Amino acid sequence: MLARYCSPTCQRNHWPKHKTECKLRAAELRDEALFKDPPAKEDCAICFLPMPVKLISCISLPPATISSVPIRDFVEANKEFAGMGTEVYFSCCGKSICRGCAHSFMQSGNMGKCPYCNADRMDTTYEGEIEEIMKRVAVNDAGAMSALADYYYQGEHGLLQDRERAMELWKQAAALGSSHAHFHLGVYYHAEGDSKKSKFHYEAAAMAGNEDARNNLGTMEYLSGNMERAVKHWTIAASAGEYNAMHNLLIAFNQGSTSRAAIDSSLRAYNTSCTEMRSAARDAYIRLSIARIGAR
Repeated sequence: MLARYCSPTCQRNHWPKHKTECKLRAAELRDEALFKDPPAKEDCAICFLPMPVKLISCISLPPATISSVPIRDFVEANKEFAGMGTEVYFSCCGKSICRGCAHSFMQSGNMGKCPYCNADRMDTTYEGEIEEIMKRVAVNDAGAMSALADYYYQGEHGLLQDRERAMELWKQAAALGSSHAHFHLGVYYHAEGDSKKSKFHYEAAAMAGNEDARNNLGTMEYLSGNMERAVKHWTIAASAGEYNAMHNLLIAFNQGSTSRAAIDSSLRAYNTSCTEMRSAARDAYIRLSIARIGAR
């Protein structure tokens, strides 16, 4: 973007003379954006604590050490719960509340009400909820689009499973900057074997602060033989509290791919992030959910 041309024809004629240099510079600029510090996580609208991608990241366990990542060990023993999302979306006000706050609000005697706007949800049917969401989708609410896409993809909330419709909605939400939508598109294309599209959406999600996407990028780079780039991704993700990334970094350290000073710095950042995401309400909900799963 440093040169001006008198016409499109002139611009096209000049391209062969500088395309190699420009492609290299474009890659450099992309990496600068990709590896800079991501934005802070969004906070819960009630407790104002950061919300990670996975709720299990919030569980109160001992700090990670050079030889152990307790949260990951715990996840291995509770895989059915490991993927549970952090948030509950309320279509009445369009707010996403952490599951800890939603649980605490319900336990305080507010059964069937929205924790944010206090709307009575007791008599709201799936049809009514979808109608509310559709109104928000109509005004380009990315959160509503992502929530509706999730419902279509899984066939939940009274909707028939329609993965094509889910993809359409995720693409619309991604165009509006939703990291959640970019992440799910990355997962979808990865499962379809389209690594180029998968990486594009993972990168977009990671730059928007999605630590799960960032960890997956690290794994993709590792499998491609790019250990230096993998360690960069894992370091950023681990610093945001992503336990799989911290585990991967410890493996990289044991293989000699990162220094003791770097791994110590990552451990401090990881443990700090985990501490910042914990609360008594979140911990209570996690423990209750695990107990329910164990009772099945």
